[in-house]
Amino acid sequence: MLETETVLDRRRLRRSVTFWRAAGLAAVLIALGALTLGNNKLASLAGEKQIARVTIQGTITEDRDQLKMLKKIADDDSVAGVLLYVNSPGGTTTGGEALYDEIRALAKKKPVVAQFGTVAASAAYIAGLATDHIVAHGNTITGSVGVIVQWPELVELLDKVGVKVNEVKSGPLKASPSPFEPLNDASKQVAQGMVNDGFKWFVNLVETRRGIKAADVPGLMDGRIFSGREALNAKLIDQIGGEDEAVKWLKDVKKVPQSADVVDWKPSSSSGYGFAGMSTRIAGFLFGSDASDLVNFLFRDRSISTLGLDGLLSVWHPSEK
Repeated sequence: MLETETVLDRRRLRRSVTFWRAAGLAAVLIALGALTLGNNKLASLAGEKQIARVTIQGTITEDRDQLKMLKKIADDDSVAGVLLYVNSPGGTTTGGEALYDEIRALAKKKPVVAQFGTVAASAAYIAGLATDHIVAHGNTITGSVGVIVQWPELVELLDKVGVKVNEVKSGPLKASPSPFEPLNDASKQVAQGMVNDGFKWFVNLVETRRGIKAADVPGLMDGRIFSGREALNAKLIDQIGGEDEAVKWLKDVKKVPQSADVVDWKPSSSSGYGFAGMSTRIAGFLFGSDASDLVNFLFRDRSISTLGLDGLLSVWHPSEK
C-alpha cells in the first residue's frame, strides 16, 4: 500500500509539474505576442474602433519607419480617427515636408487632430498644419515660421593652430558655403536663395491651411514664436486645451465612436528585434510607457544622432545671447 501511494503521488506531482510548465510557456508566448504585436495591432485583431495616437517629438527628420506607419494607419479599418501629439522644436525642412505630405494623405481617409505639447515650432508646426484641427495649451510655444541654414566658420581658428585645409573642386560653388573658407558673396547668395524659396513654401502652407494672410499677423514673417493664446488670436491654432479636448473634437465633430479608445502607435523598424528594440518593448511591458520612452531615448533617440544636421532647417531654439 505504501509503495502504491508513493507511485500515485509521484504521478500526481509529474502531472502538476507538466501543467505549470505548460502554463508558464503559454504565459511567455502571450507576453512575447503582446510585445511583438503592440497595443495597436491587438486592438485591430479584436475589431475594436480606436483613435490612433501618433507622437511627434524630438528632432524631426525624414523618418521612413514613421512614414510607413502613417500609411498603415490610413489603411487600418479599425482606426476611426487620429490624434497627433506634437512636442518638438522642429528639425529639417525636408523632414517637415515629408511628414506634412503623409499626414495630408492620411487625413483624406481619417479625421486627424493635432495636440501641441510644450513646443510645436517650425517643422513641428508644419506637421500640425497638415491636420484638420489644432489644439494647444495656453503656454505652448507655437509658430517660428521660417527656414535657416547655419555653419561654423573655422578659418581663423585653424590659422591659429596651424592647420590648413586643401581641396580641389569642380566649380567655385561646389561644397559652398564651407566652414573652411571665408563666406563670399556668391556663396551667400546661393544659400539665401534656398532659404527664401523654403520660406516662401512654408508661408504658403500657413496661408493655405489656416486661411490667413501671413503679413497680417505681426511678427509671423519675422519668424517669431507665439504662446498658445497668442496663436489662437492669430488663427494659427483652433482651440486651447489638451488631449481631452482633442479627443472630444474627434468624437463630437467628426463622429468618431464614443467608445473608441486612444491607442498608441509606434513605428516598427528593422532594429526593433535587436537588443535596443527588445529592451524598449520589455521596459514598456513591465514598467509602462515612461520606462519605454527612457530606454528608447538612451538607445535610439534621433535628437542625439542628428546633432550635426545637413541641409535647410526649420527649427526653433532659444537664443544663447
